[in-house]
Amino acid sequence: MYPSVCKVTPNKDFSLNIVLDNGEKRLLDMKPYLDFGVFIKLRDYERFRQARVAFDTIEWDEGVDLDPEFIYEKSKPVKAA
Repeated sequence: MYPSVCKVTPNKDFSLNIVLDNGEKRLLDMKPYLDFGVFIKLRDYERFRQARVAFDTIEWDEGVDLDPEFIYEKSKPVKAA
C-alpha cells in the first residue's frame, strides 16, 4: 500500500509538489512523460496547472490520473529547508 496524496501544487516547470498522508513531501517531474499517451494533453500549462487531489491520487479534467504507486516511485523526497 502506498501513501495517499493529501495536497498537490503544480509548478511552472511541469513538476508537482506533493504532500502525502504519511507527512512526506515529494517532487514529481512530469516532463519525461508529457510526450506519451494521455499525458500529451498536459503539455499545455493551463491544463497541467489544473492538477488536483482525487481520492488518494492526482487527476486532471482531461481524463488523466496518476497511480499512487507511480507517484511514489517516480517522485523524489524534498529535503526540509
